[in-house]
Amino acid sequence: MNARTPALAGTEASTSLFAVEGLRCAGCIAKLENGLAGVAGVHAARVNFTTRRVSIAHDAGLDADALQAAIAQLGFTAEPFRGEASNPVDPESRTLLKALGVAGFAAINILLLSVSVWSGAEGSVRSLFHWLSAAIALPAIAYAGRPFFTSAWGALRVGRTNMDVPISIGVVLTCGVSLYETIIHGPHAYFDGATMLLFFLLAGRFLDSAMRARATDSVAALLRQSAPGGHVLAKDGSTSWRAAAELAPGMRLLVASGERFAADGIVESGTSSVDRALITGENAPVAVAPSDTVLAGTINLDAPLTVRITAAEADTVIADIARMMTSATQAKSLYVRVADRAARLYAPAVHSLAALSFLGWMLAGAGWHESLLIAVAVLIITCPCALGLAVPISQVVASGALMRVGVLIKDGSALERLATVDAVLLDKTGTLTLGRPIPVGTLPLGALERAAARALAQASRHPLARALAAALTAEGIVAAPVSDLDEQPGLGISGIIDGQPARLGRPDWVGAAASGDTLLTAFRLGDAPVRLLAFHDGLRPDAPAVIARLAALGLPATILSGDRPQAVASIAGALGIAAHAELQPGDKLARINSLQAQGRHVLMVGDGLNDGPALKAAHVSMAPSSASDVGKTAADLIFLGDRLMPVAQAITVARRTMAVVRQNFVLAIGYNVLAVPLAIGGQVTPLVAALAMSGSSLIVVANALRLRTAARSKTL
Repeated sequence: MNARTPALAGTEASTSLFAVEGLRCAGCIAKLENGLAGVAGVHAARVNFTTRRVSIAHDAGLDADALQAAIAQLGFTAEPFRGEASNPVDPESRTLLKALGVAGFAAINILLLSVSVWSGAEGSVRSLFHWLSAAIALPAIAYAGRPFFTSAWGALRVGRTNMDVPISIGVVLTCGVSLYETIIHGPHAYFDGATMLLFFLLAGRFLDSAMRARATDSVAALLRQSAPGGHVLAKDGSTSWRAAAELAPGMRLLVASGERFAADGIVESGTSSVDRALITGENAPVAVAPSDTVLAGTINLDAPLTVRITAAEADTVIADIARMMTSATQAKSLYVRVADRAARLYAPAVHSLAALSFLGWMLAGAGWHESLLIAVAVLIITCPCALGLAVPISQVVASGALMRVGVLIKDGSALERLATVDAVLLDKTGTLTLGRPIPVGTLPLGALERAAARALAQASRHPLARALAAALTAEGIVAAPVSDLDEQPGLGISGIIDGQPARLGRPDWVGAAASGDTLLTAFRLGDAPVRLLAFHDGLRPDAPAVIARLAALGLPATILSGDRPQAVASIAGALGIAAHAELQPGDKLARINSLQAQGRHVLMVGDGLNDGPALKAAHVSMAPSSASDVGKTAADLIFLGDRLMPVAQAITVARRTMAVVRQNFVLAIGYNVLAVPLAIGGQVTPLVAALAMSGSSLIVVANALRLRTAARSKTL
């Protein structure tokens, strides 16, 4: 996959995406990113550990073969990513599962044979059981250990190391010592320890792979929900089926009841209801009529609709959601950076510690056999699997929990920042309110005025004009012919209808007295009296409950709005919170900067173009899916549907996630603090080391899995 990106330092640049095998830990990520950054022509490299992909920004003249060779020089196998079929997660899971089965079968049988040895078998009987154990263990280890041996060799042959190197050394040394003991008829062999080590390592790695596969499959499953194509309506009324890749904006789709929409669009004719659960998470069908928006992947339930396409394939909302889900884990939080630094120091520290343990026991007179076993135990017990899993497994589980309640994370560090917020600032229109004004009462327009008003309203993108057009369309009003259309931003739109000038817009511009009500527009046709049209933009249905939930979380909420004081005061009064009105984008930005200068961590929730600077400047930001492109681009998290509760749910999940991450770090570090001295002191055999190390990884994963229900919890 290759895409053009903005030029860096005056040089035309591209971005390439590769699927990478052999990524095992934070140390692998650091080596790949830092190694690629040193390649001439590469501007930046970012690894997505969850999907096993690396995104490389580079000079346009640097081709995929050169990048692939550079990745190979770093000890990794990579292929250009060409879609979900290139995703290595599922094949990896299958390989690990087979290896896990072989290791488990071998470990159980060797443990059964070991029972006799532990019970006191002597002489030829003990030797026989050792040889039988060797016959089972050696081929099983050769097969089940391939994921570790291959990874270790790939790193060593390019002069690098990773966490699989000490694991492989430990397994090979254990097998070598055990085989030597078997040949000389010695009293001890540790084939059971080697196979159990591989079994538990593979169990932890398979569980990690399965969790990543679930996260990746959710993206692929989401994309598969889009219809493969649709029936395109030609100008002569005929229809032809077109694949989704052939659809383009401006085409008209005929969507039968029960069909999924193949593209985003606007309803031109027909009324129906749409199942939008895939996008919003809400099960209740939504009624649609002409001028309403429909989205790819949602289902037309009741009656045929004619839809004019506004976005197709990669530009649809569902494709945007998939991209956000994929990129959510790429940004590095503080805890990921800590794990990266620890992983870079891990290999040299462990190798040095094992070597020093061996030398120390040799000098103490323990003999090479016992000294070597102690060194092997140190190598095994210090494996940082638990540390490597502490952050990513928590983020994956938390992201899945939030997705199920309609929250999409764009930035992997957003959860960490969201957990620390102590102030919430909310925009009014489109955030606290639905942003879909509806007329108050009956429109005070005659028949000719209705046709003229629809002609002007449908030509404007102003929210009140769109609301008026939708209301008149629902009445079955046909737009009158119009000419000389002229829209003046901030004022309104005018034109000539039936030889008469017509205006729709601000009351004072149309000819009425100025009004403090921001949801009031005016219409005038010729010399007829000015018609004032009032609209109402209702609160999101759960807004009061959300404000109460935020207060319970210790987060005072404040409204920052560009609307006039009268409109803002009514909303603030209904919610019982403070508010500031008539704020320009710079005013919102200044208030956020002022709070953050005082040491506050601000969450900004907004949707409009004027909220862009504030969303970008805030400690963390959220926007509804109905937000402007600027708002969605600036925000760190996106919430779907008409409910505001996902804002409070996201904060709760973020706090619980960071608590679990800290617990996982304590578990991982505490395990090493307790276990390493015991191993160095010769109190731990390779078998016990394997059990302890693998057990710590499984505990970390099990702790992270508690986050699956975090979004549904109402308490911390």
